[in-house]
Amino acid sequence: MKKTVLTFGLISGAISAAMMLGILPFADKIGFEKGEILGYASIVLSVLMIFFGVRSYRESAGGGHMTFGRGFAVGLLIALISSTCYVATWEWIYFKLMPDFADKYAAHMVEKAKTRGVSQQRISEAITQAKQFKVMYDQPLINVGITYVEVLPIGLVVALASAGILKKKE
Repeated sequence: MKKTVLTFGLISGAISAAMMLGILPFADKIGFEKGEILGYASIVLSVLMIFFGVRSYRESAGGGHMTFGRGFAVGLLIALISSTCYVATWEWIYFKLMPDFADKYAAHMVEKAKTRGVSQQRISEAITQAKQFKVMYDQPLINVGITYVEVLPIGLVVALASAGILKKKE
């Protein structure tokens, strides 16, 4: 199980890291909305490796048979490794390559509120939220937690679906 989990977890993590790093030079041109779409598309693409990892485990270690619980455990471990690669890459990007990300994102949040034509009170609330976001996001542990929450649930859903689809009793 270790070999399958490590192999597919690292492949999945490498895909998400490569996609993140590949998008990075175009971040300012793409913008935050399109960046989110591309980011989540790359996460979905990378977590597809969970399905292939669970299937590989079923065929190699299980002799074509596998319980739901075992399939979910394999998928969960792959998702954890993949998510950890994603989080590590984001932390490196955020603190070393894009230290101004929070400022730019906060300015984007405020500008978005202004273009919607909302009241001055709502704009003031957006400014306050933007400042709080930056303070919070500049703390590495909180940043790590937020980033895990961004990617891990997608992996868990794919792990559950993979275990359900691929289970086979003897």
